Amino acid sequence: MGFMKEIERKFLVDKGKLPELPEGAKMVQGYLSFTPTVRVRTEEGPGEQRKAYITIKGEGMVGRDEFEYNIPFEEAAKILKLAHASLVSKTRYRLPLKDHPGLKWELDIFEGDNSGLIVVELEMPDENFDYPKPEWLGKEVTEDPAYKNATLSQHPYKNW
Repeated sequence: MGFMKEIERKFLVDKGKLPELPEGAKMVQGYLSFTPTVRVRTEEGPGEQRKAYITIKGEGMVGRDEFEYNIPFEEAAKILKLAHASLVSKTRYRLPLKDHPGLKWELDIFEGDNSGLIVVELEMPDENFDYPKPEWLGKEVTEDPAYKNATLSQHPYKNW
């Protein structure tokens, strides 16, 4: 947690080719600001795992500065009531990359106003990382701002 340089790629998913998914984590996130992006997220994982974060993201699509800090879950739930636009709800599935310890695909199946949308992200060690391309990987949407979660809170998938 704290400061990091976020380098990621984002893709649509061919849901018909997905492997069996592990247990996912329920996430709800809301935005307190869009410039810069200030997000609060709660996460309820397998068992009784509950976490919450506040994240500040700089400008950029592939690589950008990110500051992330743990906050108490109960406080995050109250802060989410202050969010601008609608909350984004999704279940996240973490799929490890073979031959790359510590790296994982983060596959999000959206709910609510964004139901029907499935995207997957890969945080990479650098912009030139030669990542594997599983058969379920669809069109790359890294540089399409419509697929950013902050945008989905303002312009939900159901309205496309």
